[in-house]
Amino acid sequence: MNTAYALKNVHLIHGDASRNPQPNMTILINEQGLIENIAQDQELNIPSHYTTIDLTGKYVMPGLINAHVHLFADGKPLTLSVSEGLLDFAYHRILNTRFGRNVLKKRMKRNALTALHAGVTTMRSVGEFFYTDVQLRDEINRGEWVGPNLLVSGFFLSVTGGHGAPYLALVGDSPWEMRKNVRINVKNGVDWIKICVTGGVTDAKMVGEAGRLQMTVDEVAAVCDEAHKIGMKVAAHVESTEGVRVALQGGVDTIEHGAEMDDEIIHLYKNNPKALHGYTALIPTLQAAYPSASLDPSVTKLSATVKENSRLVYDSMLKGVKQAIDNGITIGIGNDAAMSYVTHYDMWRELDHYMRQTNLTNKDVIDMVTRNNAKILGIDDVTGTLDIGKQADLIVLDHNPLEQIEALSNMSMVMVKGNLIQNPSVTHIKEVDEVLNAVW
Repeated sequence: MNTAYALKNVHLIHGDASRNPQPNMTILINEQGLIENIAQDQELNIPSHYTTIDLTGKYVMPGLINAHVHLFADGKPLTLSVSEGLLDFAYHRILNTRFGRNVLKKRMKRNALTALHAGVTTMRSVGEFFYTDVQLRDEINRGEWVGPNLLVSGFFLSVTGGHGAPYLALVGDSPWEMRKNVRINVKNGVDWIKICVTGGVTDAKMVGEAGRLQMTVDEVAAVCDEAHKIGMKVAAHVESTEGVRVALQGGVDTIEHGAEMDDEIIHLYKNNPKALHGYTALIPTLQAAYPSASLDPSVTKLSATVKENSRLVYDSMLKGVKQAIDNGITIGIGNDAAMSYVTHYDMWRELDHYMRQTNLTNKDVIDMVTRNNAKILGIDDVTGTLDIGKQADLIVLDHNPLEQIEALSNMSMVMVKGNLIQNPSVTHIKEVDEVLNAVW
């Protein structure tokens, strides 16, 4: 059982753009970690056994939800130019050993805790090795340690030679092989299925390969049918317009990254009869492509091929974001933490990026990263806004994020399921922060 808390004198931001912030509020959180009551300070009698915390001058809002992360890396720059032979050796002789798996699990746990201390109370992990993400989620849910709410997808599903294959993916080359791989992931306890419809920047060998089509509509449809029949959603890695079309026609529930759209694609996002809920959401990851695309290779140590692929993908992804906003397509927010220059503690940079590149306001992006993300992920009944009956997943800030989004770069307190972290601490990666601060 948790301690019961009364947070008083808070400036409350609900996480819902349709509701105005409320000053001088008290939030009661019961021993089950649920929000028991929210009211004006003078209207609430605080039970004597509640621990009262006076938060005068502070802002309280729902915890951030990062809808696209990987826990296997921390955002330190990757060179991405090692040979197949070296990769094969590293995978079989180092990573896929008892020692390697233990190191990996410790690193993933550390990254999850970094995110939590940076205010991310919910993460959807979209591709990890060996179902280590399932293990971590289960440990958290059993109460063995306090971590973020984790939604996990285990291995990618890819085709032979596809994105993430063969190390980070189960490989299949027909609709029935795809169904089999869905079943393997389901048996291993995943919450989501993640497929790779096109190539990706990280393992492309030539310019233009990042968005090259890899899966067929029939293969995508088989995955979606197999997942949807048990109520499980499908996320699709896509980095080209034609890839988006194939993924949508197959019935995926979220498009990760995305690309420029045409009228057919816009219509399919909004009205997708094969998607689980009749529509597909877009989850761009601008911050993941931007540094590689815009920084000098002398800084990033990336090859000309990776830089050019990053630029092509970023430009198309940004056009897609603007089209999605203009056409009322549902957009979620994830930053692809683990990629080069994308850490688990700088979710605020993704929000800042949206505001610099579009006409979205602070209120809009805060709604997207809380309420809207929860809706897309199917967990809006338990988290995403501060409402009576929901989990106490919240953050306490010294400054108003509705005025400056960078207020989200520094947490005063973090609470997840009613577990209070009084003094959150994040170890920054200096080389990454210096580069990103110079870019903006």
